[in-house]
Amino acid sequence: MNSSLPPLPPGPANATSEALASLRRLEWQMKHQVTNLLGGEYRSAFRGKGMEFDQVVRYNYGDDVRDIDWKVTARSTEPYRKKFVEERELTVLLVFEDRLSLQFGSEGRTKRDAMMELICQVMLLAANNRDRIGIVHAQPGGYTLWKPVRGRAAIMQAAAQLLATPAPDLADTRPLKMPWRFVGQAAPKHSILVWCGDFAPQPEPHGWSIITGRYHAVGFKVDDPWERGLPPDKAFSVYDPVAQHLVVLNPRSKAHQEAHAAWVAKREARFGELFRDARDRLVVTPNDSMTDALARFFRAHMAMN
Repeated sequence: MNSSLPPLPPGPANATSEALASLRRLEWQMKHQVTNLLGGEYRSAFRGKGMEFDQVVRYNYGDDVRDIDWKVTARSTEPYRKKFVEERELTVLLVFEDRLSLQFGSEGRTKRDAMMELICQVMLLAANNRDRIGIVHAQPGGYTLWKPVRGRAAIMQAAAQLLATPAPDLADTRPLKMPWRFVGQAAPKHSILVWCGDFAPQPEPHGWSIITGRYHAVGFKVDDPWERGLPPDKAFSVYDPVAQHLVVLNPRSKAHQEAHAAWVAKREARFGELFRDARDRLVVTPNDSMTDALARFFRAHMAMN
């Protein structure tokens, strides 16, 4: 099921309220997945288990199969699982690197639109699981912080404000500087840091080893099909939001093919160096089902626990 967010209407007057309405539509579309599929896998992948056994309850689709009480199940006609109390409270810190390059989209939908949907789905899952969500949103010229909050209303409001934030102006030449020193103290130890960005080839952030020692860091990246391979067609012009001018690409040119392949290799190498374990890397295309992509990501993490 593709539950993409509808585009927001222009104009800042009702941007937050329109964004909140979009989130509610997305939440309704995700209701089945959150309750059944994603909900259980999210809890199994990221949430810690409490140390105190509470009781045996009927197993429901989406519950962690590792909690099944096989002795009780063997005496019954249906499965039962162990229930624990005082589960560890989880904080998810979303770090959104909102670069101009995210506004590219060769097939209609931009990478930024897809990234926003991924972020909103994670926030809805956190709200559904009573976890805390914090956001660091960096754009050219500055950043905005939403301190970690808990509760559906607070998380929905933060998500709506983020969704209503306009994309950076393509003419904005100011640098984007992520406050990594601040990020390293923005959430409690053992929180989940979700870095959402474009991951262009560039040096590792200062203090990254300290940050990854404090948090469990994962990376979310959106690849446009043209980034994975030039379209097999004649030469064409495309606007490069980073270089701020039109670029002529010729897929039949050996020099262009080699330059593109070298750039892809550097970008993938940088992504892999930041997140050494492949299970900590989520890569999607703008037209993928974000729900399915998150399900695959959480299943991979379930195997780590």
